[in-house]
Amino acid sequence: MWESDDVGCAAVAGVPLPAPEVVRARLDEHLRTWLGAWPPTSALDVVTSAARTQPGWDGTVQEVAGVRSPEGAVLSVPPDFVDAVAALGTDLKRVGRRLGDVMGRPGGRLFEGTFRWSESPTPLPDAGEWVPFDDPRVPEWLHPFGGDVLVAFEDGEYIAGVGVKRHDRFGHELAVVTEERAWGRGLARGLVCQAARRVIAQGAVPTYLHADSNVASAHVAEASGFPDRGWRIMGLGG
Repeated sequence: MWESDDVGCAAVAGVPLPAPEVVRARLDEHLRTWLGAWPPTSALDVVTSAARTQPGWDGTVQEVAGVRSPEGAVLSVPPDFVDAVAALGTDLKRVGRRLGDVMGRPGGRLFEGTFRWSESPTPLPDAGEWVPFDDPRVPEWLHPFGGDVLVAFEDGEYIAGVGVKRHDRFGHELAVVTEERAWGRGLARGLVCQAARRVIAQGAVPTYLHADSNVASAHVAEASGFPDRGWRIMGLGG
């Protein structure tokens, strides 16, 4: 069912969507929940949230997460490290070089990728079907997502799929993989659009993250209605 705040709707692939400001409000709620604060109030706000010490969508703990927009950045770390990381200053390059050492992970560095979201997925026709993650036809890479996964089958065999990382009730991140034999058919973009519509229908905002070097993923995102707004995802690697 659609939420009561879904007003000012526009039709996408025959399905009504809420007004863009409604979906954007969900994005803000997601980032406040996932990071601990949003929007940024300076070049770099160092904060914490329960998500830094509790298992996430796949059962693992993501100790460091951050998002940078053109207005500033929010970096979320475990509560015991907030003061030490904040003392590094607001220069992201300097913080990135020192972050691993401060957190007891020598050699660790802050990495960035592209952070996208969509209020209005491209109106492409549905490309797959929702099935339980433990359906015997579903490949292992989709199992950690749990719940239902979106899959395209050909002659009863998997050829492409989308998993949903349910970070919290407001933010659901999409991950898509297409088998090589099915490349070039537009399956990835069709599945992403279909999944994004369902996420919005369920009252959340669909997000899409990828490495800057992943040109194919960037093309899928653009074609699916996830524009590059200059926002960045941050994490600790190494």
